[in-house]
Amino acid sequence: MFFFFTCGTHIFTKNLKGYENVTVQCQNCGNISARVFSRWQWFTFCFVPVIPFSLKPWKEVGCPVCNFYQDIKFRPDVTNRNDNVPMDAYGHGGAAPPAGQIPQYK
Repeated sequence: MFFFFTCGTHIFTKNLKGYENVTVQCQNCGNISARVFSRWQWFTFCFVPVIPFSLKPWKEVGCPVCNFYQDIKFRPDVTNRNDNVPMDAYGHGGAAPPAGQIPQYK
């Protein structure tokens, strides 16, 4: 009698709570498409996750273009973000006009 078992690892990825709409620049390739993820690596037996390799998931900034992941603690531009600062099309913050005032151009 012959039994065939498969063992391996699988990394589960999801958007980090509170950072769902944050898109930043990748520090490896320069694309403005990096997102903040929560990743967790598990040991699998017959494609079923059995044992996690760590007690907590990793909190990382990941780029889907070059597949580069960096720990969020090394990215102060992500952790020290201010939600009140509007972003332009390239992700750069700018000064907002005071509330209730429309800028006048002459």
